[in-house]
Amino acid sequence: MTTREAVAHVRRRDGVAVIELVGDLNAAAESALDEAWTAATNTRPDAVVLSFENSGYINSTGIALVVGLLASARAHRIPIRAYGLTDHYRKIFEITRLADFMAIENDEDSAVQGIGGDKDG
Repeated sequence: MTTREAVAHVRRRDGVAVIELVGDLNAAAESALDEAWTAATNTRPDAVVLSFENSGYINSTGIALVVGLLASARAHRIPIRAYGLTDHYRKIFEITRLADFMAIENDEDSAVQGIGGDKDG
């Protein structure tokens, strides 16, 4: 299987930091995610949205990295939301209970607006 290097771009929209995840989420993605998280939260956003629209394969280490972001968000009382997950990964997020700690929306507009409500964790 060919892997795609992870890149994470941060942009702002309506007071929310959107982290666009591109490529595979695995151990090699850690520094990109850490840098994106720091950039996203250096000026406290109303929420952080993780865009999985252009992400690829997510292995168990990638899931652990997302858990780390959730822990940081919770510690700093920043709501975190996601969108763009495939049906397969959405089910994995539900099975692993990640979906209990972040709202998973169908599209960016809903995620930015917090349509589904934020999870308390």
